[in-house]
Amino acid sequence: MTERERTEADSESGAAAPRTESLTDRAYDELEEMIVTLRLAPGSLVSESAVAARLGFGRTPVREALQRLAREGLVLILPRKGILVSEINPRKQLLVLEVRRELERLMARRGAVRQTEEEKAQFLEIADGMEKAARENDDIGFMRHDYALNMLIAKAAHNEYASRAVGLLHGMSRRFWYMHYKEAADLPLCASLHAQLARRIAHGDADGAAQASDQLVDYVETFTRATLKIGMPAENEHKRPLAVS
Repeated sequence: MTERERTEADSESGAAAPRTESLTDRAYDELEEMIVTLRLAPGSLVSESAVAARLGFGRTPVREALQRLAREGLVLILPRKGILVSEINPRKQLLVLEVRRELERLMARRGAVRQTEEEKAQFLEIADGMEKAARENDDIGFMRHDYALNMLIAKAAHNEYASRAVGLLHGMSRRFWYMHYKEAADLPLCASLHAQLARRIAHGDADGAAQASDQLVDYVETFTRATLKIGMPAENEHKRPLAVS
């Protein structure tokens, strides 16, 4: 999907656009979605020029977007070879969630206090869009609203350090969810938890937003552990503990 097509699809699905994007931002958004939704499969090798041609962007914004994705661990830049889409390590997701829990609770609490009126309206729009995507079993629509919610919370919290840190983790988490949600996820419940978080922030309820953030991460952790158990041979299950302390 090109950048123009995505813009039109976002308009149709009601996904909020909480920031004004540069060419690099738009190239990043396109590539991040392609990786997260497995259109660029883990372990695949692509070239910068091929990606630029596929997206319809110039080489410079694509190169800058790839560098950002490399910092987030979604790709590995191999000099003179190409761009390697990183593999997925399921067990590392539990470590990712440990960090996400603390950062996202902080950002939810701050967002509830520091949001603008425009951001409040966007939170409510995303909450409605999440629930609509779940009712229609629209996984791509859900993923786009999830991305929009992550970006909006980061913006509303007005803490660039927390935003920068958590931004390194979201892509890996979203890709893991997309790979496994059909076997272990409850999309309506997941959407409801996201919508609850968005509405608590919109209503200025700092304590409720922090609690909603924890409940969402609790669900994602349960989903992650269930996924690990599904993929584990029964005879080896007792030898490989799921918990990460």
